[in-house]
Amino acid sequence: MEDGPGAKRPRRRPAAVIIAALVVTLVSAVLGAIAVGRLDGGPRSGPGQNAVPLAPATRLPSTTAGTPDTVSPSAPAATPAPPPTTEFRFQPLWPFRSVAEAAAWQRSYRGSGGQPWHLDAEETALNFTRGFLGFTEIDRVVSRSARGDDAYIGVGYQAEGRPSVAAVIHLVKIGRGTDAPWEVVGTADTSLTVERPRYAARVTSPITVGGRITGVDESIRIQVRQPSSEEPIGTYCCRPGGGEKQSWSAQVTFRGAVDPALTVVASTGGHVREIEQFAITGVRRG
Repeated sequence: MEDGPGAKRPRRRPAAVIIAALVVTLVSAVLGAIAVGRLDGGPRSGPGQNAVPLAPATRLPSTTAGTPDTVSPSAPAATPAPPPTTEFRFQPLWPFRSVAEAAAWQRSYRGSGGQPWHLDAEETALNFTRGFLGFTEIDRVVSRSARGDDAYIGVGYQAEGRPSVAAVIHLVKIGRGTDAPWEVVGTADTSLTVERPRYAARVTSPITVGGRITGVDESIRIQVRQPSSEEPIGTYCCRPGGGEKQSWSAQVTFRGAVDPALTVVASTGGHVREIEQFAITGVRRG
């Protein structure tokens, strides 16, 4: 249907006006965003912006309840040196009373080179036997077996043209480093054993010492020793023994114990040497 002569037709806006309106709207939006950014402290950077990959990220636990964990890049760090150990898996008996004493010798040795025999298991075993225990007739090493930090050194004497074993001493390196010294920790017993008191037990005077013996017409003597005393702090003599793995026991009183560890020594002899066999165990002062 055609429009009549008096009808009004809709006015059309020029295209230039519409484009101008759109430009004004867009500019207003950009200016508004910039203003918001300035009011909020400046532009924000998203995660990972300007980040340089160094190593796999380390996830750190959140220290605030209710907040998520954060991820922080970590650079490779130098591995810290392990702390010096204060543990020793055996009862230290001689020549050092603790790991700390062994470490003190190491420092002294590195400076002056004194007492190098601590680095020799055989010399340590002989010094223990002849010096600490006082068994001077036992004057040689007759067997040796060493693996890593463990050593078993047989000490003895010459009898009837052949070497005879008096005891097999167990030594272990104490402390750390290539210059860790040897420490006497016990004996590997065969024909004469000390089974009581148990190894590393806490004891007070008097103590019952016992074990088994194989031999003929034996006479068992007992000593209790500590590194800080030249003489035994307890002695017992003598308990007859003999036969095949026969049990024996005796009670010994000691006094003056001040060191952390005590060495209980059982010995027998009298046939060709005053001391022909001995065995030890280590206990702790109660």
